[in-house]
Amino acid sequence: MDTRYLIIVFNGLTQGALFFILGSGLTLAFGLMRVVNMSHGAFYLLGGYMGLSILRHTGSWTLALLGAGVLIAFLGLVLERGMLDRIRAGGDLSQTLLTIAISMIIADQALAIWGGHPVSIRAPAAISQPVSLFGFTYPGFRYVLMLAAALIALGLWFLLYRTRFGIAVRASVDDRETVSALGVRIGTIYSLMFMLSAFLSGIAGVLGGSYLQLSPGEDITILTYSLVVVIVGGLGSLMGALVSALILGQILSFSLAFAPEMSMFLVFAPMALMLAIRPQGLFGRRL
Repeated sequence: MDTRYLIIVFNGLTQGALFFILGSGLTLAFGLMRVVNMSHGAFYLLGGYMGLSILRHTGSWTLALLGAGVLIAFLGLVLERGMLDRIRAGGDLSQTLLTIAISMIIADQALAIWGGHPVSIRAPAAISQPVSLFGFTYPGFRYVLMLAAALIALGLWFLLYRTRFGIAVRASVDDRETVSALGVRIGTIYSLMFMLSAFLSGIAGVLGGSYLQLSPGEDITILTYSLVVVIVGGLGSLMGALVSALILGQILSFSLAFAPEMSMFLVFAPMALMLAIRPQGLFGRRL
């Protein structure tokens, strides 16, 4: 394969890895818990900015990554227990309006605190050195991003399909009343899953800020890509999020290389086609 095409493919894999981390977090909230979290992109942006601040004060990129994830997870807990849980009976519209409002507040506060200029998070030199593989040189951090996505995929699969907690989560999706009658604390499960979703968006903010950049308005772009991943892959499907993220990454990479003016159309075309032909997504179930 020509080196140029190989680089485009690897760029698509890198973008797909970031999209999967984001999409997997959203599918936990949107697909499994039926929580329409439109503040997912704002969590990403705030996580990136928090990671940047931690890095500036401590000099540790690893601490920035974990610290941002934990802080956004705590924010997710506050949002879920303090607000979303109170309006759960109100349906999707109430959740959508609330999380959109939260997203706008977060975006405005981020602009006030960190300013409007694009910034990047500097990854450690040890993982940023160019690596020569397959006859071409590629930035080392991008391999780290792909590896992180693979480890998250394995971790989530094990959690959801090989633990009692995962069994309780999936059972509560199908029949919340019966599971609750068996003594399972549904509220606790929902809170933990929402915290995990927020944690993934927080660490994605640091990874994305190290790979690309952070800037006002990025939250809307990230939320849009995440929704495409979830809709194409199927609500609540981890495999669907992985496959659709890889597809989206390749589409975006090749379109930016050969037809940048058509990139947005080519990104949204699969989603529109999927909604028309198979509304439940590639691996989703009919609701």
